[in-house]
Formats: sequence, C-alpha cells, structure tokens
Amino acid sequence: MNHDVYAVGNALVDIQAQVSDDLLAKLAFDKGIMTLVDDERQAGVLANFDVPTLNRCAGGSAANTIAAVADFGGKASFVGKIGNDETGQFFTQDLRNLGVTIDVDPLEGNPTGTCAILITDDAERTMLTNLGASVHLSVDDIDEAAIAAAQYIYIEGYLLTGDTAKAAAYRAMELAKKNNVKVAFTASDPFLVNMLRDEIWDLIRGPVDLFFCNEEEAQSLTGLTDPIACASKIHETAENVAMTLGEKGSILMHGGEAIPIEGVSVDAIDTTGAGDMYAGGVLYGITNGLSWKQAGHLGSHAAARVVAQLGARLATPFTKDEVQELTNV
Repeated sequence: MNHDVYAVGNALVDIQAQVSDDLLAKLAFDKGIMTLVDDERQAGVLANFDVPTLNRCAGGSAANTIAAVADFGGKASFVGKIGNDETGQFFTQDLRNLGVTIDVDPLEGNPTGTCAILITDDAERTMLTNLGASVHLSVDDIDEAAIAAAQYIYIEGYLLTGDTAKAAAYRAMELAKKNNVKVAFTASDPFLVNMLRDEIWDLIRGPVDLFFCNEEEAQSLTGLTDPIACASKIHETAENVAMTLGEKGSILMHGGEAIPIEGVSVDAIDTTGAGDMYAGGVLYGITNGLSWKQAGHLGSHAAARVVAQLGARLATPFTKDEVQELTNV
C-alpha cells in the first residue's frame, strides 16, 4: 500500500487529568513545567486516576503530525515502540481509527510511554513524561517496504537523544535515500538544537530534504536573529525549509525563494502540538498536489485551530470543503 508519509517517532499516550492544587502539591512536582519521570514514578502518579476513563490520545511529536496528515485525508503510516499493555493497545487503535497504518511488535516488560498532563483550575498544565518502551525503538522496527511505498518519511528530532532510537532514525533515512524517498526532519526543541547543533547541521547538509523548525531553533542553529536570514542560511544546504514564527505565521524556503505565510489570529488556549499540526498540514499539502504556498497556508490554519482548543489533536478536523477553500490561495 502506498503512503504519503511514513513517520518515525516516540510512541506516547497523552493522558489529561483535571487535578486540584492539593493533589499536585502532594505529588511534589513543580507546577507548569515538563518533568521526565521513570516508570515507577509515573505509575505512582497514574494510580491516582482511573486511567481508561480519562481523556487520552496517541501522542508524541511525529504521531501528532501523522494524525494530522490522516485527518486531512492523507495516507499515513507510523512506527514507534509500545509496551504489551492496555495503554499500548489504546495507542495502536487510536491511530488506526484515524486510518493510520501502524504495525509494531509490543515490547514485553516495559510500559508504553505516557505523558501525564495535569491541569489545575487556573488552566496551568504540569506535564510528566515517561518515555517507557519508546526508547527501545530499533533498526529492526524499520520497514524498508513501507518506506519505499511512501513519498516522504518524517523523523522527529527527539529520537536523536537515545542510542537505539537514533540508530533507527538513521536507518530510516538511509533506506529512504536508497529508495528515492524524500526525508523530512523536525528539530523538535531548542534544547535539542543547543545539544546537537553539529549533528543537525550534518543532517541538513546530508539526507534531509525538508527541515522543520521554529524561530528559536533556527536562531540557535545559525547564530543569526533575523527570521529571513535564518531561513536563508539553512536553505543554502537544505532543499526546503519550513520555519514557524508563532502568531506571525511562517516562512517556507523552496527553490531559492522565501514564501511568507500569514499567521491566523485566534485566542490561544493551549499551544501544545502547534508545530506538529503545522507540519502535518504542510506534509499533507506537498504530497497531495498542493503548491508550497498552499501547503503552508493549510499548515498555518491547522496550527491556529489546534491552539484554540485543549490538546494536540483536532477536536473538529477540517472537512474536505474547508481544505478546498483554504487552498484557494
């Protein structure tokens, strides 16, 4: 089966729970920030809730993006590592319900990765991330036939922080090049760029055909401050660049040309997943016959819609008529 995009990323289930300040204080986490926790600590937190009754969705950066591609009507495939547990079964079924092809072997003895999002009455979000089984993604999980059947593969930068996951990411890129499949890569986080700047530059100069980043990541990467200058510097070696600028929109670089994409004014409630959703709109567009400007326009509106709601998955996906209207630019 042919796919528009084959994504490789951390398989995490986002679990949202409304909590009191008293419970948060009892759990002893710093309010409003993301904390990495181990299996035991996360299990202790989740024991306070009836997890299957909470608001859950398959998450992780690449999974959010591939869900967006599927939501738009694209053909999408995902690979990540899950545990042999109820949470892993939920992750797989959630993506399959969107039409995403996912075929992974569950790992015994490791829980599926989770991100517990604890929301207090003041709308502050405290996030506890346990990578769980996702860190055990390996080269053996990468399917050459699935890659060869795709137009693009999409790799999340977070995979570069673990040895086996990094090897899987590089194997996917190697097989993509072998089969003339385009490679898209997202910087994922400014801290990652600061930590792995030389390695990310090597990827941009090498296998990466489309580089996704935000303004802060681009500034860290290039040492420049002006957005156009940052994007142009990256475009000297990357065939295509998609750089988000928050509420100011984004810049696409293609064929030596800067394509400015306007921002969409909304009342932001939750910025979680905005970059992932933008990437999903762009990837859907360029693999389904849209121009780069049309794809950027779609990505911009998708990002705006997701920040105007809670959660990284669109509560109300775009209809075919809406997609048609948004791409008449």
